Amino acid sequence: MTVLSSISFVSTKQGAQVTSIRESAGNGSIRLSETIGAHILYVVAVAAFAAALPSGAYVSVGTGVIGAIGILAMWRYGWGLLHFVRALIFRKVVFPRQRKAADEAIKHDPPNTFLLVTTFRIDSAVTTRVYRAAFEAALAAPGKATVVASIVEAGDQRLIKSLFQAICGDQDKVDLVIVRIAGTGKRDALAYGFRAVARRAPAPDDVVAVIDGDSIVPRDLVAKCVGFFQLDPKVGALTTDEVSEVRGSRIFQEWYALRFAQRHTLMSSVGLSERVLTLTGRMSMFRASIVCNPEFIRQVELDYVDHWRLGRFKFLTGDDKSSWFYLLRNGYKMLYVPDVLVLTVEDPPSENFVSAAAMLMVRWFGNMLRTNSRALALGPRKIGLFTWWSILDQRMSMWTSLVGFFVALLAGIFISGYALLLYALWILTTRYILTLSLLAARQRVSVFYPFLLYFNQIFGSLIKVHVTFRLDRQKWTRQKTTSANVAKRPLIASNFMSAYMHSVALIAFVSVLAWGMKVLPTPNPVFFLP
Repeated sequence: MTVLSSISFVSTKQGAQVTSIRESAGNGSIRLSETIGAHILYVVAVAAFAAALPSGAYVSVGTGVIGAIGILAMWRYGWGLLHFVRALIFRKVVFPRQRKAADEAIKHDPPNTFLLVTTFRIDSAVTTRVYRAAFEAALAAPGKATVVASIVEAGDQRLIKSLFQAICGDQDKVDLVIVRIAGTGKRDALAYGFRAVARRAPAPDDVVAVIDGDSIVPRDLVAKCVGFFQLDPKVGALTTDEVSEVRGSRIFQEWYALRFAQRHTLMSSVGLSERVLTLTGRMSMFRASIVCNPEFIRQVELDYVDHWRLGRFKFLTGDDKSSWFYLLRNGYKMLYVPDVLVLTVEDPPSENFVSAAAMLMVRWFGNMLRTNSRALALGPRKIGLFTWWSILDQRMSMWTSLVGFFVALLAGIFISGYALLLYALWILTTRYILTLSLLAARQRVSVFYPFLLYFNQIFGSLIKVHVTFRLDRQKWTRQKTTSANVAKRPLIASNFMSAYMHSVALIAFVSVLAWGMKVLPTPNPVFFLP
């Protein structure tokens, strides 16, 4: 039984695609936490919790505390509601028209396609699936196609060649180009792959799909994407929906499923403005004239940032953010294609959930924050007001998401212990409503999502704040490589200074909240007089 299918906004066809891919990944059966019985049990438990609280609990916390949280909540949930509505408008009204026009466009003179796949330290079983899917997508492309494999190990080269011969055989539609490099990182792998594409002298309107070594693309990938580039010369890139096959414990499977459901909603919303907030490295497609531009290649290969305190440091991770910023700065449109699903094989970096989440969040949020400031500097006139505000919100939300937690903690300590219970009831209720809203993105949702949503909010915000003061610290989870440490740094850029500024910011944040709640008294001006 599909949970709450009567109020699901997701289309039957799209939902069937997600379910089919999840089943092929081995985790597609309806779990107990996704059944309607589990959802009824959750609602009953929350209602019982609310009824068990004494009537005095609801008036024990001052109206000032509730009002402060309520005003902030109206803003945050209003922003979330705006994303939700925009996502529905995009998927139900705008994109169907775009899809029809794109399908019509490829009937006339379809472009050639390059599928660039980067592979490093991925087991042979996954590599086989990834390249099999890439070769099948190349064969199904409306025009000619070339698969460019940017690899490190000789074993991968032998495997890829044998797969190409078995799947493609002797034909003249699909070519294979292999680029061998040293294991110096994904940025170098991409740069060498881009140059290999450039040497093939593609036409300006040909397209290049950049595919990660653990991403399995659908057979109709090219046919369903290249038409968007023919419709508008300002379209520089696009990305698609994703689902995951998680090779880890159950909690990781739930966490990734939630993450991609949220991603689908957010990407649909910003897709309405034709400027997505990231061009995921898992699978994004670019116009060939951009990929072959030496300036673009240098941006991806040698990107860096000049920080007022940390100085200049090179980006190790976040190649997708570098390519995104190049297109954003140069005024290109970046589209979202919600009816194309890419399956990603996820290997958590640790068996411990909290440890793995911390490692992944440090990488994800570090990539975002390192590019965030320079994207904001472009201004709303250049990139659009909604896109600009969405980027600004990435910086504000890491603080505003912590307000409720710290206010409840302070109220529980200094005002009434019931404050913590009321806050728990608020979280259980509101996060469940947010969970149900994800039925617009996926056919079924889990009763574990409310807890994971709250974990992502609080733990994720703390990680973002931590990374904000340590932007130069970078680490690949697969490659086990880290950014080089500078042997002698001035005090202003030292680890001590990063920790000091981080601590001061948190203390100031909590102090302002305590002062606003009247838990911390207003300082007497006489105290500061000599």
